[in-house]
Amino acid sequence: MSDSPIWHPFTQHGLGEPIPQVARAEGAALYTADGRRIIDAISSWWVTTHGHCHPRIMAAVAEQAGRLDQIIFAGWTHEPAEAVAQGLRAVMPPELTRVFFSDSGSTSVEVALKMALGFWANRGEPRHRILVLEHSYHGDTIGAMSVGARGVFNAAYAPLLFDVGTIPFPAESAEQACLDALEAECAAGVVAAFIVEPLVLGAGGMLVYSAEVLVEMAAICARHGVLFIADEVMTGWGRTGTLLACEQAGVVPDILCLSKGLTGGAVPLAVTMAREPIYAAHWSADRARMFFHSSSYTANPIACAAAAANLAIWRDEPVGERVATLAARQAERLAAAATLPNVANPRALGTIAAFDIAVPDAGYLSDLAPRLLAHFREAGVLLRPLGNTLYVMPPYCIGEDDLDAIWSEIGRAVATIA
Repeated sequence: MSDSPIWHPFTQHGLGEPIPQVARAEGAALYTADGRRIIDAISSWWVTTHGHCHPRIMAAVAEQAGRLDQIIFAGWTHEPAEAVAQGLRAVMPPELTRVFFSDSGSTSVEVALKMALGFWANRGEPRHRILVLEHSYHGDTIGAMSVGARGVFNAAYAPLLFDVGTIPFPAESAEQACLDALEAECAAGVVAAFIVEPLVLGAGGMLVYSAEVLVEMAAICARHGVLFIADEVMTGWGRTGTLLACEQAGVVPDILCLSKGLTGGAVPLAVTMAREPIYAAHWSADRARMFFHSSSYTANPIACAAAAANLAIWRDEPVGERVATLAARQAERLAAAATLPNVANPRALGTIAAFDIAVPDAGYLSDLAPRLLAHFREAGVLLRPLGNTLYVMPPYCIGEDDLDAIWSEIGRAVATIA
């Protein structure tokens, strides 16, 4: 048993694996309490975009902390929240007119699902079925787990999860099967919403599908009046090469979920944006039709200050150029890695590069991932495989030397472990 009382997420403490203590961070590097420098190859679980402790974001947080730390957001407002909402309206699709704050990706999804069901309930229409994409992941709260893939990670909680319709993942050989299944489900007339991770499924294994399929999925939903929810918690803020993944398909969802990079990864914050008819369905003199959702820290002023600073960075600095440069560098290194033995299905989208390690019995709970984790931990690289899938998703500020070091260690790991 550990001396620490902390229970860490997605960690089997019974394995006795070391848990390094990080003392500080800067740019693309973490520094441990014992003086080691660790390259952050996964943006600290996909959140850090511009780099750790970005001066503009840190200054905004410090300034706001001395002015207003927290205020109830039910019936009250504050300047940082108004700035974020207006800033989002300026850069997100104009059809998304309403901004609802929450505190994490999972809760932004919970909010989206409740918005969709509330929309139909307030219209008096019996639509209640939710459709999801095979292999998807949308978070670890109950509603978010319900609309994600079922497996060992949520089997114990099955009695809590509601039933959903699952659409086949649109791999190249299954694109039409995906679209046909979606058409059939939507035609039944009881589907409230379809939720997707646009273009790439993150925790499901960095599975990539085409923009053309995303276009068709959105069109099918529109044809049958089904609300289209885009979970851009991971894919947003430049990860796929554009501000939103949906941009690459010219698709505007009915409801959009954002978190992670919303504050540049500095502090927790999320928003769910919605088209005006969804807001209007809840607008009434009847208090029973209000949107019943909140948390104590909704639109926390300090978190909103960080998000406002992030939006300013996107406005004032050449973030798009940094994303494009990193995407090109990642593609080059992935192409080289693809020639290694046991490397299968190399794939890249924007700043995300991934491949599978082709070894027998390499499922999610095999010993491959722990062995890889140990290798990278000792080598000074933060990489966290998804079963037999290795991926690199670093902050946009990462330098050539650090990127080279990451991919060099990947090459060693594939050669010595796989």
